[in-house]
Amino acid sequence: MDSSSSSLAISERICAVFIPLIGIIQSVVLSFTACFDHHLPPKKLQYTIDDLRKIASKTLFTVNEVEALLDLFKKLSSSIIDDGLIHKEELKLALLKTPASDNLILDRLFALFDEKKNGAIEFEEFVHVLNVFHPRAPLEAKIDFAFRLYDLRQTGFIEREEVRQMLNAILMESELQISAESLELIIDKTFADADADRDGRINKVEWKAFATQHPNLLKNMTLPCLRDITTMFPSFIFNTEVED
Repeated sequence: MDSSSSSLAISERICAVFIPLIGIIQSVVLSFTACFDHHLPPKKLQYTIDDLRKIASKTLFTVNEVEALLDLFKKLSSSIIDDGLIHKEELKLALLKTPASDNLILDRLFALFDEKKNGAIEFEEFVHVLNVFHPRAPLEAKIDFAFRLYDLRQTGFIEREEVRQMLNAILMESELQISAESLELIIDKTFADADADRDGRINKVEWKAFATQHPNLLKNMTLPCLRDITTMFPSFIFNTEVED
């Protein structure tokens, strides 16, 4: 095998390992659809039409779509504690069917949804993060979100050990079988391609260049279902109080 084909194979492996983490977001949305279809949402969390319009104005969602997301949020936020907030245990219950499991990937997702860092996800935070996955969201936002997923220590850099931890967590959640030697080869190749200044860590500028060179890394950073989320819930269309 020549060096160019070997490099291509490693690049494909890099994308194959990174993609499952981002794809988990889709599981979040799909879990909400199941909640919506089978249960009436609790009435505790209330937003006025003006509130919904204000939230929509800061996103790519229409007012109708924000209202649909609110109904989905209400159900998830009441699965354990009905307080109008999504707690980490509720997110784990939705995706893992148990609130007690340790899961680094979900911990990272929760940390990014919890923008105020107060230990719970508020509705506005929920909508703001989902907006990153909208088909019309700017590429810069998607690249930045993916960077923050891997910046475990929130230092503004992605380090080798952080990549190793995340890839091991991804492999545990996926059906991919990669030897320890191959995993180290993927990490080596990732840093050889991305770490332009050779300081042993990847900064935001380097990550942007790397993601641009490997567009498949962002493949699942776009969820087509968010283009018109109300069409996913036929029952919602007949109950909405908003006319866009």
